[in-house]
Order: sequence, then structure tokens, then C-alpha cells
Amino acid sequence: MLFMTASPVLNSAFDITTVTFISSLIILSVLSLCFIFHLRFKSKSVPYLQNFNSLWTVRFLLVLFIFLWSVVELLRLPFFRRRFLSPYIPSLEVYQQANLCKLSVVLTLGFFEPAFLVTLLFLLNASIRKKTPNDAWAITFVFFTCVPQVVLHGLLVFYNPLGNQVPAFLRQTSVVLENNTVLCTYPFLNSVVFAAFSAAYCAWFLFSCWRVLSLVINKGLRIRIYGLGSVVLVALPLQASALAFTVLWNPEDGIYGVVSLVVFLGAFCCAVTGEGILVIKPISDALEAGGHSCRWTTRRQETLPPERKMEEQDRDSVVDLEGVLLRG
Repeated sequence: MLFMTASPVLNSAFDITTVTFISSLIILSVLSLCFIFHLRFKSKSVPYLQNFNSLWTVRFLLVLFIFLWSVVELLRLPFFRRRFLSPYIPSLEVYQQANLCKLSVVLTLGFFEPAFLVTLLFLLNASIRKKTPNDAWAITFVFFTCVPQVVLHGLLVFYNPLGNQVPAFLRQTSVVLENNTVLCTYPFLNSVVFAAFSAAYCAWFLFSCWRVLSLVINKGLRIRIYGLGSVVLVALPLQASALAFTVLWNPEDGIYGVVSLVVFLGAFCCAVTGEGILVIKPISDALEAGGHSCRWTTRRQETLPPERKMEEQDRDSVVDLEGVLLRG
């Protein structure tokens, strides 16, 4: 993703930095999956945790989309392809690498990133609903929202419906260097489509954050929503702007590598914040709250004095309210 051929030292440093960020995101995604399945298995033996586990499929989709986006971003890196793929698979021809760049544009800008952003928004909106949305409805909503994006990006990259009316440098997806190294680029037309999606998404996300904050009374939850909103509403427009500016430089230029890094970090920050606030932290709180509640069984509560019953019912109602807010 970073193409700084002017200085091998800088090129290696930026490549290694990018691979490090992606590797850390993959590790975080695996950790998030462990949290999701741990809560899933734990809820089978602890009925109280079933309330917190209602949206495990949607959380799983969020993490899966982020994981797949990370893998595709790795494949964009010439450094990664040379270092880790070449020893195990035959060398790809130039046209095959160019097709890989086309596919990566469609998958990252057209499907995986919009998909995890829409899933993140769905979880945020689900946190204030009185009734937990059905998993099938959630999956249908995410996929039908992203299908127009991936179709449009695919048409622009593979079929070029505008023909020769648009200059080639506005729709190129890769550049071939003298040593047959293929550098992936971001087509300007696809960047415009992603910018339009980002603008609509930010407006929808801002409205959803306002609705959630109007109902949340817990200080800790308000801080999380403020943190999530701040990161998404800053990182996503910054990423869309950086995508548009990539057309001003050649992939061989050092400044192109810096702008590409900004593009990557925009999506990276949204992914890390989404997993941390909407997956790991809620599940961690649910397991902690469930651990305390497991010490009281239904049979034991039946033998408690009326005063103790009222106290525990009040305590459970407070925890259940937190649970509804933590589901998202």
C-alpha cells in the first residue's frame, strides 16, 4: 500500500509499519472472536448472559469484515507479496498482479469497509431498541446496504461504463515499474463513490449517536459513545479526502506513500475503535456482571425474605438496563 521507491530505507520502514498495523488489527480481531465465542458458550450455562448474547452474530460479522479487510490490505503491499507469498506460490504475472489490484479496490472500498461500517452502525442503533433485532434482519440489512456499493465499484473497475470519456489516470488501479513490480493505486472515480458513501454514512452516524446520547444516563457509556463518534466522524472524512488527493501524485513519489498511509489509518482507526467499544468492552462488562449474578439462583431467590427480594430485583433491573445499552 505504501509505494516509496525513492528511498529503500523509507520504503522498508513504511512497509514494515503498515504490516505491523495490519498484524495488530488481525490479532485484535482474533481476540474479539475469542470474546464473542466465549460469551456464546458461557451463556448456555448462565441464563443471565443470554440477554447480552442476543447480537453475537452481528458482532461476529463486524469482526469478520474487519479481518477480511485486513487480509486484502496485506495483499496490496508489494513488500508482503514478495516476502511472504513468493516463497509459497509461483510468481504472479504482471497482468495477474494488476487484476489483484482491481479486485482489492472493489473488495476494500466497495464491500469490506462499507460492510463493517454499516455493521458498526447497526450495533449502535440496536443498543437503544426495546426489542433486540433479529439476526437474519441484521445480516440482510448489512448485505443489501453494501450490494449497491460493490456493484458500482465493480462496474467502474472491471467494465468501465464511461469508456474513454474519462482520462486513464483517473481510473487506473495499478502502475508497473521497470522491475515488473506492480503498485496498486486508488482510482479517482472509485474514490468519489466512496466519498459519497462516507458523507451519507457520517450524517446517519451523527444522528444515531445523538439518539443514543439522548437516552444514555451512564457516564461511562456516554464516554464510549463520544469516543466512538469522535473517531469515526474524524477518521472517515479524513480517509475520503486522502483518497481524492492520491490522484495528484504518482505511486513512485514519496508523498503518495504518506497519503496512502493516511487512507489506511482512517479505516484502521474506525476498525480498532469499533471492535474495542462495541465488541470487547461490552462483552467484558457482560461477563463481569454475569459473574456476579450467577451467585444467586432462582431457587435461592425464592427462599429469600421479601426485603432481600426487593433489593435484588432493584439491582437486577439496573444491571439489565446496562445490558440493553451494552448490547450495541
